[in-house]
Amino acid sequence: MTDRAAQPLFRGVITALVTPFKGGEVDYAALEKLVEFQIAGGVHGIVPVGTTGETSTLTMEEHRAVVKLCVEKVAGRIKVIAGAGSNNTAETLELAHHAKEVGADAVLVVAPYYNKPSQEGLYQHFKALNDNVQIPALLYNVPGRTVVDMSNETVARLAKLPNIVGIKDATGDLERISQMRLMIEGDFSYISGDDPTLLGYLAHGGHGVISVTSNVAPAQVVAMYEAVVQNAYEAALQWQDKLITLHKVLFADSSPSPTKYAMSRLGLCSDEVRLPIVACSQAVRPLVDQAMALAGLPLAGQERVTA
Repeated sequence: MTDRAAQPLFRGVITALVTPFKGGEVDYAALEKLVEFQIAGGVHGIVPVGTTGETSTLTMEEHRAVVKLCVEKVAGRIKVIAGAGSNNTAETLELAHHAKEVGADAVLVVAPYYNKPSQEGLYQHFKALNDNVQIPALLYNVPGRTVVDMSNETVARLAKLPNIVGIKDATGDLERISQMRLMIEGDFSYISGDDPTLLGYLAHGGHGVISVTSNVAPAQVVAMYEAVVQNAYEAALQWQDKLITLHKVLFADSSPSPTKYAMSRLGLCSDEVRLPIVACSQAVRPLVDQAMALAGLPLAGQERVTA
C-alpha cells in the first residue's frame, strides 16, 4: 500500500496550463495573469506547453518563451514542469535542454505519437533523455492521442533510470496504478492525467493530478485533493460531484477550446485557439456555463473575453 507520508518529487494539483492567444500571437500579459491565478488557487505546480497548451501549434521560439516566462513568473513559488514532448527524440532533447537552462523543475515528455514505436523504441527514447539531459522527467502515457500505449513493464523498466521520476497516466484505467506500484520500487510519482477519475486514482495510491479542469477551477480541484490527503473522503466525494460535469464538458469539443471558453467567462483570457482547433461550438458553450455554475464558479454579470 502506498505510504502517504512518502515524499515523491511531485504530488498535488498541477495545472496543464493553456497558452493564451490574442490576434494570432501568444498573449504574454494574459499568461502572467494565468500563472498568478493558479498560484492564488493553491495549486502545487503548472505544466506550460503541454497538450492543453497547444504545444503542437507553437513555434519553437514561442515554446521557449512560454517556458521561460512561466519559470520567471513563478519564481520558485510552485513547481514548473515544462512540456518537452515530441515524436522526434532529438527535438525532445533540445526542448529538455532549454527547460533545464531556464530553471524548470522537470520536464513532461509524452510517448512519441504517430511513429507508433515498439516498447523497446519507447524505452530507448526515454533512456536517451535520461542519459543526455540531467533534469527530472515525467513520462506521459496518453494512448488516446498517441496511438501507442506504454506498458507497465516499460514504465517499471524506465523507473530504474535516475532521471525518470514519475508518470502522468492519462489512460483512465485505475487498475494500472495498482499494478505499477507493485512493480516499481522507490519514490516514484504517480500522477493522474484524467480529471474524472482523479478521486479513484488517489484512492488507488496516486500522488496527484496534471489537471485540465484546474485551469478554470484551481481552488476547487485543490480542495478535493486536500480532502483526500486528510482522509476526508465524504468531503472529497462532494467535490467530485460538483466537478464531474465540468471535467466531462471541457472535452465536449476539441480541447482546449471549451477550457479557453470557460476561462474567457471568468475574464482570464480570450477564447482564441489555433488551427486546426477551432473555437468552442455554440452548442457546447451553454453546457460549459452550466457546469461552471454547478462547480460554484462566479459567472453572473461577466462577459466573455474575446481577442
